[in-house]
Amino acid sequence: MDIRVENLQAVLGGTQILRGVELQVGQRELVGVIGPNGSGKSTLLKCIYRVLKPAAGAVYLDGKDLEDYSFKQSARRVAVVAQHNYYNFDFTVQDVVLMGRAPHKRALERDNARDYQLVAQALETVGMAAFAGRSFSTLSGGEQQRVILARALAQDTPCLILDEPTNHLDIKYQLQLMDIVKGLDRTVVAAIHDLNIAAMYCDRLYALKDGEIVAVGTPGEVLTPDFIRRVYEVDARTFTDETGQLHILYHPARRAAGR
Repeated sequence: MDIRVENLQAVLGGTQILRGVELQVGQRELVGVIGPNGSGKSTLLKCIYRVLKPAAGAVYLDGKDLEDYSFKQSARRVAVVAQHNYYNFDFTVQDVVLMGRAPHKRALERDNARDYQLVAQALETVGMAAFAGRSFSTLSGGEQQRVILARALAQDTPCLILDEPTNHLDIKYQLQLMDIVKGLDRTVVAAIHDLNIAAMYCDRLYALKDGEIVAVGTPGEVLTPDFIRRVYEVDARTFTDETGQLHILYHPARRAAGR
């Protein structure tokens, strides 16, 4: 599935958050959205997965305006791993992942063998199969995030939207989760705060600052020391290792003169 965003503008509480954002994601491409806190990354994703209605502009899924899809139809196209996931009831891990099957069900339709098969596969993929009967609320933040990814996988959509998916995860599970995402045969759009993670896994990057796109390209094209200084206001050095992987090293803030 491909995604196209045209002239997207969003206003929250009287403040304009997005200013004419344009974005294109190709079939089975993993595109990262990067930028400082408050730059509009989550707002952009919320417009794509219909939690927020833009003030102007449009989002297209496979060339069709998002507004022309019913909510159930778009949920069969796009699954979401959001930053915050709260449940007021004591669901088991299996119950939470089964919720991903809802867009494929008629009203009051019972879960079937296919649903349970997809749930088991999703939990196995994220390394949480042994936790199926556990209460979701007893899990650590990182474990919960892996369960939410499993729910999105069980939704069985051609596209995944990930809003800072490695939050709350230690390094091992950050890499494990992104390895899983990279290996999926799906279109992926991910807001990512860690630039080294973005460099390792993304095919292309869109950089946001103050609600505007300020850079587009491959990680090597975008993540230059000059870009990092301009957008993030920190000094950094970049280098490529023997495998061709780009890495970013940050320098400590310089002491004020005379200190």
